[in-house]
Amino acid sequence: MRDKPLPDVVAPDLDVLFCGINPSLMSAARGHHFARPGNRFWPALHLAGLTPRLLTPDEDRELLRYGLGVTNLADRPTRAAAELTPDELREGGAALADLVAEYRPRVLAVLGVTAWRTAFGRPRATPGRQPERIGGAVTWVVPNPSGLNAHHQLADLARCYGALRPGGGGVDV
Repeated sequence: MRDKPLPDVVAPDLDVLFCGINPSLMSAARGHHFARPGNRFWPALHLAGLTPRLLTPDEDRELLRYGLGVTNLADRPTRAAAELTPDELREGGAALADLVAEYRPRVLAVLGVTAWRTAFGRPRATPGRQPERIGGAVTWVVPNPSGLNAHHQLADLARCYGALRPGGGGVDV
């Protein structure tokens, strides 16, 4: 595993590996993913039926019990993802492909279309299932759960995330 300010929550053969853009300053300080108040990742997972109860950021390692994991495209914590450089995202995309090839999740879910476009050189990509696989995994781009992403409400996030689970139907986002 890479030496990172916020360690990956990953194991072999997960059902879904969620990939955020980068850690917030609060997540890095707390040592847990999606730790900012107002981030909708944890409620969306629960409403999607991916976890049997609402987990807290401090319980992020519990995701492994449910066949889920989480990582980030870029390692550097920032106040906002917009502070990242295109080079950081592209380097993160290459590292993500290696991580996915090593751990073999069934599905890779990248949380944010803009980061996906930059990291993988797909300027016209749209949310949903992608035509290419990354590291061998079926790859989806789904909405970012940040409270700053007002385009998608919690119910939308839950519907999109739920489509990723086995038998989830693979609905478009």
